[in-house]
Amino acid sequence: MKDKLASLSFIYYSAAMTVDSSLEIVAKDLTAAISRLLRRLRAESNPTELALSQMGVLARLEQGGPMTTADLARAELMKPQSMGVILASLEQEGLIERRSHPTNRRQILFALTETGMAVRTSHRAMKRNWLVSALGQLDPADLKALVAATAIIRQIGDS
Repeated sequence: MKDKLASLSFIYYSAAMTVDSSLEIVAKDLTAAISRLLRRLRAESNPTELALSQMGVLARLEQGGPMTTADLARAELMKPQSMGVILASLEQEGLIERRSHPTNRRQILFALTETGMAVRTSHRAMKRNWLVSALGQLDPADLKALVAATAIIRQIGDS
């Protein structure tokens, strides 16, 4: 009886390891594929050659509106001192501007300028245009599979 249980346990453990190993391989491949796509999208949409951290700040300000240095640093998971350097460079480029805080005169808000908004709009359009072109190169079966996979990836991301 013990031998039978040991044998069943081994079979179960082996099957579980195979499933776990397969899932780990899929997770690794999916992470690599998404990272590669993101790198390509960044490369295709950054003619100004802004640093990734600078692009992140512009995107954050576009989505969240004017923010303080501390709020931006928290949102981008960095130290306020590092954020200050990024903000100074973006301000020097004319992509962001300082504004007074409506309720706390000691705080300064940073917001996108018209030029900063134009850069964000241009970058989004370049990303979309490149991706639409790449998707247009797929055969219909691959495109259909990608549509299904996109829904699944979104579901995983939302979980």
